[in-house]
Amino acid sequence: MSKYQESAAARVLVGVSGSPGSLAALGRAAVEARLRGAQLWPVTAWEPPEGDLAARRFPAAAALVPEWERLARERLLDALRAVFGDASTGLPGGTLVARGAPGRALVRLAGRDGDLLVIGAGGRGRLRRGLWPSVSRYCLAHATCPVLAVPPSPLHAALTSAHRRNTLRLRLDSGDVERELGVAPPGV
Repeated sequence: MSKYQESAAARVLVGVSGSPGSLAALGRAAVEARLRGAQLWPVTAWEPPEGDLAARRFPAAAALVPEWERLARERLLDALRAVFGDASTGLPGGTLVARGAPGRALVRLAGRDGDLLVIGAGGRGRLRRGLWPSVSRYCLAHATCPVLAVPPSPLHAALTSAHRRNTLRLRLDSGDVERELGVAPPGV
């Protein structure tokens, strides 16, 4: 392996929140790490519920910091189990739990030469985009290394639509299923 290949294949970092999009990104990051002979570093970033400023203002919040960090670590381990069936990736590297805004934490950690940052992208409605900042957009705009944005699975959109129908207690229209999935339901 040449010097260039060694430095170019150092690490693959992936943002993991536990969302379906981040699980897809975690799976894709493992594939990229194998292809590149790189280390895989799943990263979960967390912030105190009301932000760092509120946590610094109230002494009681400081007592909860270890618990919030433990919950973030649990979320990361649950995501690893969901994707790999175990808390281990089976690849060299490790896991990171970083305190801070997810986009900023990922960009800060993925700053070495040869790093690749993998993130889940898309799947957000207009309301969510307006109320919550996009981690993927932040990473794409600020990262100094290559960023691989993994689009959501088409199955995710179909499941979201079915969940919305169930929540609103709407009847299932077999024509909707056929249009969304491209198959007719059994018995139709």
